[in-house]
Amino acid sequence: MKDLTKGLLASLLLIPGLVWAGKEKSTAPPPLPSQHQNRDGAFKFRTPEGWTVESRGESPEVVEARSEDLIVRFVHRNQDAGYDGIHVDCMLERLTGAMDMEPQVKYEYDFLSGEHGAHRFLDSAFTVRYDAPVRGHRDWRQRNLTIVGGGQALCVITYSPLPVWKKSADARALLESIVRSVELR
Repeated sequence: MKDLTKGLLASLLLIPGLVWAGKEKSTAPPPLPSQHQNRDGAFKFRTPEGWTVESRGESPEVVEARSEDLIVRFVHRNQDAGYDGIHVDCMLERLTGAMDMEPQVKYEYDFLSGEHGAHRFLDSAFTVRYDAPVRGHRDWRQRNLTIVGGGQALCVITYSPLPVWKKSADARALLESIVRSVELR
């Protein structure tokens, strides 16, 4: 199952890579020495040293990993779910409340989908503008990757300040590496 999941996630990451192809030379993946898992061991992921990782919530369980600028949030449900429904729910996982941001988002791409074995996935990326700076930035790029199947549903949500995303191949490579490190039980 782990090999299947790694292959699935690796193939999912090719789609957004095509969007950025040719914009900047590729960066070597950063080392991710720290391994983490959610409370019931349903999924694992890796981060660089020094990242803060916290669990919260019960159903769904939320695990958040963050550095100074970058955030990766995992929303896990220990049940099969309609992947479009949970994907939309996870797209609403923002850094502030709905009343503290502009209502419109700018999509980079939306609802790219596919299947691999028993797993189905949806992938969307967009920019959100917050009314007040969040961690020093108003504009954030958010990517939502939702995977369902095998009795569970997992959203992997990455957040990056838009200027960091646009200017730093290292930041993009780091977020991609963290997403690729996810292993489902």
